[in-house]
Amino acid sequence: MLPVLGGAARVCDRVSRREILRLGGLGALGLSLPDLLGGHRAHAVPARAAGSFGQAKSCIVLFLMGAPPQHSTWDPKPNAVAEVRGEIGPIATAVPGIHIGELMPRLARWTDKLAILRAMSTGDNAHSSSGYYMMTGRPHQPMNFENANPGAPNDWPTLGALVQALRRQPRGGRGLLPASIRLPHRIFNTDASVWPGQDSGFLGRAADPWLFTCQPGATPFRIPEFTLDAHMTPPRLHERQSLMQRLDRQLAAAETSGALDSFNRQQQQAFDILRSAHSGGAVQLDREPASVRDRYGRSPFGQSVLLARRLIEAGVALVQVNWYRGPDEPPDNPCWDSHTQETARLKNVLVPPMDQAFAALLEDLTQRGMLDETLVACMAEFGRTPRFNNRTGRDHWGAVFSVALAGGGIRGGVVHGASDGQGAQPVDGRVQPQDLTATILHCLGIHPDSEIRDRLGRPIAACTGEVIRQIV
Repeated sequence: MLPVLGGAARVCDRVSRREILRLGGLGALGLSLPDLLGGHRAHAVPARAAGSFGQAKSCIVLFLMGAPPQHSTWDPKPNAVAEVRGEIGPIATAVPGIHIGELMPRLARWTDKLAILRAMSTGDNAHSSSGYYMMTGRPHQPMNFENANPGAPNDWPTLGALVQALRRQPRGGRGLLPASIRLPHRIFNTDASVWPGQDSGFLGRAADPWLFTCQPGATPFRIPEFTLDAHMTPPRLHERQSLMQRLDRQLAAAETSGALDSFNRQQQQAFDILRSAHSGGAVQLDREPASVRDRYGRSPFGQSVLLARRLIEAGVALVQVNWYRGPDEPPDNPCWDSHTQETARLKNVLVPPMDQAFAALLEDLTQRGMLDETLVACMAEFGRTPRFNNRTGRDHWGAVFSVALAGGGIRGGVVHGASDGQGAQPVDGRVQPQDLTATILHCLGIHPDSEIRDRLGRPIAACTGEVIRQIV
């Protein structure tokens, strides 16, 4: 919030309180980014690239909120008893010896591009805290804490915030769009509590990945952040910018800490985006041929993944696509949280649109010559229990689950790690979230031990994990 000092009716170079209230953050610009304009600056050591290090210019994270069962997707168990293996069997893939769930026939044709981690583990069975661990690379304190809220001591920056802080401008980017973006919604639990680990945490607002709240499957499709209000004419927009600049000059006289530097930079970035046809065009899905949109699928997830491809093509370094929790999701098994009737949910609602969108993304990036420099990571907060419960569903399971990676310096056609015969425990190649974070940073040309600073200004390593050398 802008500080208003004194009791007079007019402050800040004859700017009235009414004018200040009219600003209302970025709402004054006809935008919906009220959190964009504040915060502290992050301190980081620039990354150094050498050899295959830093092959990825950008990264797309597909986060399947609710958590898919490893048994019916990346780690089928055909020899297990029926209560474990379920009704969904394995299929052969493009790589001899690698089998995945039969509901993913499109992705089966792309396994030569995939590295499948079958021994991912958080040891945490709660959505909120295990999700925090996966998105930050730091375990939640305490673990197994459901409906957790953001805030200290669990305020480690999310992966996108680390990228935002450590690589301010994407290589090859045009400087207008932010380094990191989340879409189409925040991740939240049934009680509407927002998961921790989705924002910049102690790095401050300047490192926050921008949140584009939208409905990519809607017609017509629009993102408020890129759309001026109908009453906001160009002259009026210029007037608002001039007003903000006058406020800045007055506030700068009172602020000596440099805290306004990032504020001004992001404010100008917002104005530049409004003026830029290129940046606005990046989110206009109707510019894509209907055949391409159909190939991704007209589901909210499919169109979100297509939007992510357009954004990285426009210069964004990292886009996280969250599986959308719509208002009509059933309360007892929302999204991938299949506590009941798992097989029907997987067949009719969940796996087909994921398979279609993920495979279309790999195909699209390959055809455009972008896959080698675009890292794709498909993950979730944990896996599902080895055995079905009495409601024909599976419950939360953080002991072992699977993650799939492709492009951006990742070796394709490999499986790293293994779970036991029931998909219950890791038996080889266990990977923890900090190792996945380190690997993603490594591929993006950011040393995992790059220096960031906490709220007290103390230098700390961005990540404590080890790069998974078997897949890079």
